[in-house]
Amino acid sequence: MAQSTTPTGTPPIEQLRTLVDLLENPTLARIYIYVLQTDGATVENLITNLDIPQGTAYDYTGKLEEGGLITKTREERPYEFAAEPLSITLTTDGEARTITAELVDAVGRREVVEDIDVYLDRHGIDGLATALEYAHEYVDGTVNHRIMARELDLSPLEAEIILQALEPVVLRHRNDE
Repeated sequence: MAQSTTPTGTPPIEQLRTLVDLLENPTLARIYIYVLQTDGATVENLITNLDIPQGTAYDYTGKLEEGGLITKTREERPYEFAAEPLSITLTTDGEARTITAELVDAVGRREVVEDIDVYLDRHGIDGLATALEYAHEYVDGTVNHRIMARELDLSPLEAEIILQALEPVVLRHRNDE
């Protein structure tokens, strides 16, 4: 069963389709996170601050708007956009996984943080979501890389690298709470 706290007005399957795209497209993920964390974000802001081509910025904001993940807060040009934090829990075979803005942020960083890119290639999105859970405990000081490595059957070096790469994501979203 999937539970969603995304904005209403868009059919749930369309939201889910857009969410899957967020998890597969780092640029789309970066745009969603930028809009989420920037009051009055405009396409021009995206082009300038994220170094995204104009056509891509317009296409992707349209896609996110159609998917119900961002909304226009200003109807005249330049359009301004806002986003609400998303949280969708998927449960299959008794195992639940929650997709949050924080996970989307981690995916978006794969273009600029090679360690996240490598980890995603090796362990997939579920592996990254699990590593993000450990990163929370790492930031809290309740777990270290050796514990994560042992529990996930990783090398201690790989665990340390991904924890350090995810620490800024955890801190960024913790400050937004």
